Amino acid sequence: MSRPAVPEFAMSRKPTLDRRAATPAKADTKRAPTLAGLRADIDRIDKELVDLLNRRAQIAAAIGQIKEAEGIEVWSQAREEEVITRALALSQGPLPPETVRLIFRELMSGSRAIQRTLRVASLGPKYSYSHMAAVVRFGKSAEHVPVGSIAAVFEEVNRGHVQFGLVPLENSIDGRVTDTLEMFIRLPNIKIRGEVRLRIHHCLMAKCAWGQVQRVYSKAQALSQCRHWLGKNLPQARPVEVISTAAAAEHAAREEFASAIASRPAADAYGLKVLAANIEDQAHNVTRFAVISEQSERRTGKDKTTLLMRLPNQAGSLVKALALFEKGGLNLTFIESFPVPDATPDRDPSYLFFVDVEGHIEDESVKKVLDAVRKKCERLDVLGSYPRSDCIEN
Repeated sequence: MSRPAVPEFAMSRKPTLDRRAATPAKADTKRAPTLAGLRADIDRIDKELVDLLNRRAQIAAAIGQIKEAEGIEVWSQAREEEVITRALALSQGPLPPETVRLIFRELMSGSRAIQRTLRVASLGPKYSYSHMAAVVRFGKSAEHVPVGSIAAVFEEVNRGHVQFGLVPLENSIDGRVTDTLEMFIRLPNIKIRGEVRLRIHHCLMAKCAWGQVQRVYSKAQALSQCRHWLGKNLPQARPVEVISTAAAAEHAAREEFASAIASRPAADAYGLKVLAANIEDQAHNVTRFAVISEQSERRTGKDKTTLLMRLPNQAGSLVKALALFEKGGLNLTFIESFPVPDATPDRDPSYLFFVDVEGHIEDESVKKVLDAVRKKCERLDVLGSYPRSDCIEN
């Protein structure tokens, strides 16, 4: 029997060796990271960080010497905002933005202290919202001077006891802060140098249990911002006004069956339990604070200007003045009326107006409009031009 013919292409094929199967797999020589190795990496990075931080501080000190020689103030909100904004843009995580902001804030605060220790007055004691806003703007390396009233903050600046003060200007719920506006009327030589927009979160705190609370201490504005929550959840408790939210926490720490509305850091500082957090009636609760000093800030291109206007007590005077801002293409972001302090019982009161307008007093467009507005006013004071600020969580 003849063998079947084998196709020519089959005869030309040679058996092949599957080298992948024949070659033994290489052992994975990459080792998993160890705790000791990772800690060694941290130690090396920390050394590099410390060296870089001190090099940066040396450069900052040299800048301070140049500023002093040229008569330039050590602190500049615009420059510090620029540094923080750049750092946030460069950061790719995993550190959250607020952590990066905090690190750079304290880095600049410490570097500033090498040049000159700044004294900053605010409504105290520590852990009040005014104090917290002062720390947000100047860091912990500044010397923070707590005083007992808003008027005292202005007086400390006016007498040269401190370089800066920090006062509440307006709240998104309650509007204007009367004590602050009144002091600007009395001391128009004090200028707004910057601002802090702080998101306010109120906490109810006490040493006793919720059901035992008989009194709720806080500043008038804080009680007002939580009045609906208090009426619903603590109808039996009596609200008691005190000078500041931090002072309220002190009362709650000393007195039996007393509570306070204040910040969470205040609860930690005075050993109080947070019975309820974020009790403000409106979620968007922002207080704007003014940084005050004896001089205005330089132009940055992202500014606002605060004005104090006294208009004739006659029909249409306010409308005519405001129309000039619209005609000049300037946006108004804040306007508040305030009765003139020298009003007498025998005549109708007239009003002063506080106005915020976008732009700097050195901008030609702002100068032109103010020249026209001044002709409509009995009094026009420029309370300061300063950089606009973003809102910051407390």
